[in-house]
Amino acid sequence: MKTKIKFLAIVCLAVFGFMAFKPVNKKVILIDAGHGGYDVGKDLYGFEEKAITETVATKIKEQNKDVNIKIVLIRDGDTSMDLKERVSIINNLKPDLVLSLHVNSNSNMEANGVDAYISSKKTFYDQSKEIAEILVNKITATGNLKKRRISEAPFYILKNAECSTVHLELGFLSNENDRNYITSDKGQTEIAEKILESIK
Repeated sequence: MKTKIKFLAIVCLAVFGFMAFKPVNKKVILIDAGHGGYDVGKDLYGFEEKAITETVATKIKEQNKDVNIKIVLIRDGDTSMDLKERVSIINNLKPDLVLSLHVNSNSNMEANGVDAYISSKKTFYDQSKEIAEILVNKITATGNLKKRRISEAPFYILKNAECSTVHLELGFLSNENDRNYITSDKGQTEIAEKILESIK
């Protein structure tokens, strides 16, 4: 319990510290690397979703050279965070956009490609759909991943984030082609590059 309270106190300090020094006239993008800590997410063939999403999120931040874009990582490290904590951080920081990164799996090993999900809420629907379309098109433009669909979903973060939000499934761990690409340094670097191109 003490550890939990201490963690929440650190998060609060980070949030308020960020708000105090929030850059003026900069686009603030919050990257939510799905899962983390004890929650590994998809776990197949020796690969864990939490590690893939964290690596891609880190690459997005490291590759960003645009002085007009501020990249903030919700989970910076292998940390356990529940969905309420993530939404609390999002709604306190009030970013321009949230990207929640995930990878997929399916009992049908032929299933492959990139999916994006958005909320059906009208407030940010158009903006979220527009950026989702750009993201899916950019990420699949290299030909290494198939373009799938953009759908509405009742995911907790999508429902409760008070800003434009896109839930991205970057490929299928259960599919050999997708798995080889999304677990490689080349693939993760290219995905990060395409995400950055999409949010400029």
